[in-house]
Amino acid sequence: MGIGSERDLADFLITYTRDMAVSDEEPGAILDRYFVPDFEYCNDGLVIDRQRMIDHVRPVRKNVDKEAMTADGWSGVEIHEALVSGDRIAARWTLRTTLRKGKTFAAEIYMFGHLAADGRIRRIDQISKQLEAAQ
Repeated sequence: MGIGSERDLADFLITYTRDMAVSDEEPGAILDRYFVPDFEYCNDGLVIDRQRMIDHVRPVRKNVDKEAMTADGWSGVEIHEALVSGDRIAARWTLRTTLRKGKTFAAEIYMFGHLAADGRIRRIDQISKQLEAAQ
């Protein structure tokens, strides 16, 4: 399951975000679908490797409102732009989610990346800007 088109990239952003946040599936298996084993994910200057990403999933899964994220029509990921050119990807998107205690989280994200030959992600460089939270 590799990224080869803008539609694939948009599907990845939606599915990966949802699965990492609410799935009961082991996070490593989710990562293996989309990323090469030695990927680097640089978010706001912090480089996150595979183990750090796995470790990050537990608090995310604990704090998100799973019912809201799995409801029909969940639209917590809004894709503004998605581009694929050879082994390069780029996207501008917004993430909005409800947290378990009723607050919301929203961020605008600018993502650039490199793909491996099989279409999985080798590296992501991403900048995010937290938006004002809706009550």
